[in-house]
Amino acid sequence: MRAARALASCVLAAGGLAACGAARADDSAGDQQAKAAFATVHQVFLHPRCMNCHPVGDAPLQFDDSRPHAMAITRRSEANGVACSTCHRTKNGTRPNQPPGAPNWHLPPAETPMVFQGRTPKQLCEQLKDPKETGGKDLAGLVHHVEHDALVGWGWDPGPGRTPVKTPRATVVAAMKTWVAAGAPCPD
Repeated sequence: MRAARALASCVLAAGGLAACGAARADDSAGDQQAKAAFATVHQVFLHPRCMNCHPVGDAPLQFDDSRPHAMAITRRSEANGVACSTCHRTKNGTRPNQPPGAPNWHLPPAETPMVFQGRTPKQLCEQLKDPKETGGKDLAGLVHHVEHDALVGWGWDPGPGRTPVKTPRATVVAAMKTWVAAGAPCPD
């Protein structure tokens, strides 16, 4: 018979985030640490800087309140001759309210939109582990993407008037590596 649920486990990660989750008596310490690390990943991926380009549906979101993109921009806009780069350049503008910029500004493809918006920790975990949902990226590829992609890095340097991701990028990458090294267990 499986052991009853034990007390919640909490880990204080670098950057001051407490990652807590239900721990089971039959969870190994490594699984508990990995699930706590994934709680950090989930929290960051639901930050507006990440979630706004990973929304439910075909329209990107914008601003800290994740409102629909102005000018009715959707994934279809590029097919209609309005590429993201029409407004989004390779770097941020220098004043608030100018369009943000980073190299290769785009939404994930419609076939694999990598939706973060509204995902529970378990749903996001399962999605990230499925290469059919990640554009063919395995877990190592996702870690590399978060660690090195310039567009992803924009979340930590979004330009004037935007709230950056507070958890340092290196902390998020370390949390992802901890989670992956333990076999990428999903929270309950």
